[in-house]
Amino acid sequence: MRPDYIFSVLALGILANNALAEVTDVAANGFSLTHEVTIAAARADVWVAAVDHVGQWWDDAHTIAGSAAALSIDAVPLGCFCEDLGDRGGVVHMTITFANANVILRLTGGLGPMGLMGVSGNMTWEFFDADGATRVRFSYVVGGYSPDGLDNFAAPVDVVIGEALQRLKSHVETGSADITNGD
Repeated sequence: MRPDYIFSVLALGILANNALAEVTDVAANGFSLTHEVTIAAARADVWVAAVDHVGQWWDDAHTIAGSAAALSIDAVPLGCFCEDLGDRGGVVHMTITFANANVILRLTGGLGPMGLMGVSGNMTWEFFDADGATRVRFSYVVGGYSPDGLDNFAAPVDVVIGEALQRLKSHVETGSADITNGD
């Protein structure tokens, strides 16, 4: 297991001109962040890519096993955003607490090392029609306890979530989740 998997972030130009990214609140006991992007595709197609093909756009570096292909999302209440580790092993990264296909997916839990702490998080993926395209908003609110404070997690988690949304956009629009612009 790689303890740094959620926070191993490369210096990428991840914010496109049509993206909104913001840490909206940060304190020792938690933080809130929002990322939004417009994807040139129909809402149903973006939903399918986001949910059914998460292993094709999520970054391998932000998994335990080192392969996003092991990820899956069962988009039903009490479904799982899970990672298969083989040999009957696995990880529940988050639990689905609300699902309305093509509209909203709410996941509860602490991503990465936050799953090992006394924290709770709600992540919401929203899908909106936007002039022949789809606007997608990822919001994540985390609260709880960490001896060093959760404020230290806000910036790295913000980058990881922003990168994930940009990878989804690239995957849907180009067929590749690569956001390094050929670098």
